[in-house]
Amino acid sequence: MAKKITADTKIFDALEINPKAGEILMNYGMHCLGCALAHGETVGEAADVHGADLEKMLEELNDVE
Repeated sequence: MAKKITADTKIFDALEINPKAGEILMNYGMHCLGCALAHGETVGEAADVHGADLEKMLEELNDVE
């Protein structure tokens, strides 16, 4: 994975960077990945709204085998 997902990465971009991002984000209660907010909301903003542990989520999003 060339790009790293950060708190400032848009959800839509995270889904393109890591093919498993959708599954990971859904595990954190983010089930609206195809909605309009996914195009403008960052991973950090989504974590805040959903009460997710941002650092743990970022570790998972960037842990690509």
